[in-house]
Amino acid sequence: MKRIVLTGGGTAGHVTPHLALLPKLLEKGYEVHYIGTESGIERQVMALPGVTYHVIQSGKLRRYFDWKNFSDPFRVIQGALQASRVIKQLKPAVCFSKGGFVGVPVVFAAWRHKVPVLCHESDLTPGLANKISARMAVKVACTFPECARTLGSKGVLTGTPLRPQLFSGSRAEGLKIAGFPGDKPVLLMMGGSQGAQSVNKCLREALSGILPIMDVFHLCGKGNLDAALEGRSGYFQIEFMNEELPHALACADLVLSRAGANALCEFQALRKPMLLIPLPRSASRGDQILNAKSYEARGLAQVLLQEDLDRDTLVDAIRSLQSNAPQLRTALENAPAADGTQGVLDLIEAVQKTRA
Repeated sequence: MKRIVLTGGGTAGHVTPHLALLPKLLEKGYEVHYIGTESGIERQVMALPGVTYHVIQSGKLRRYFDWKNFSDPFRVIQGALQASRVIKQLKPAVCFSKGGFVGVPVVFAAWRHKVPVLCHESDLTPGLANKISARMAVKVACTFPECARTLGSKGVLTGTPLRPQLFSGSRAEGLKIAGFPGDKPVLLMMGGSQGAQSVNKCLREALSGILPIMDVFHLCGKGNLDAALEGRSGYFQIEFMNEELPHALACADLVLSRAGANALCEFQALRKPMLLIPLPRSASRGDQILNAKSYEARGLAQVLLQEDLDRDTLVDAIRSLQSNAPQLRTALENAPAADGTQGVLDLIEAVQKTRA
């Protein structure tokens, strides 16, 4: 039996792609081990049958001043030593890192023990953790062609592993959940697991200009329900969805969203015309803006920057999205495959052959 070590954490985007890979790895006979932190989201998500979880310390890598910058390097070193002991004991055939700060000590430990490393980068430009890890990796699987080109011979365009459940939704079930009759197009607003406050607010202000032409299915994020809008015809709001999310996606004709890389891959794979409002540079490292601009340049989405966002510009952009939906769907159908599950699995097998 071959052993594989998986790692990645900090945000859901650094963990959930493992869920697409896990069933395939188990089918192939891999013994699966996950190295992560005690309290990170990766511990919750990867508490699954067939996965042995190992805890290490880890510190966050920051580009800005924070007092923890003085203590976290020692946590990273401690984590590298702990990961090294796990890797030495397991002797895995390969290590796959989805990124995030917890992956750096694990990748270092694997590299130190001559275990081939495969990384995955979802965004157009690598984050700091993956920039460090890429130096020790055999290959880096990429979601964006621009990222693969930047990484040279190490970069391989694969797309992002997507959970098969996303493709199992029912339009009829989604309409039933929202209470929509199905006689108008449906706009699905998704702002991420925590919602998108400014976009939520603007969408609600714009409802009078949107509801005459389409129904609105609003995933607004935890704690963001608006009681004043309960029962409004053509508008359905819910904090978040898990098992039922595929139904919401299936009933959506158009999507309004931030521009996180994993969400973009899901919408692309489902061929949903998108209006993207990326997080501004003031709230991020600017990766969502680059992601959105790449999709726009390839004709796969329309973009409205947050600094240009108000009630009127949002209504205009949504009407434009509806008008251009046929061309966008054609471009999405002709684009390279967004589901990178098989591509990443192939690379996992390939990098093992490089072991010294």
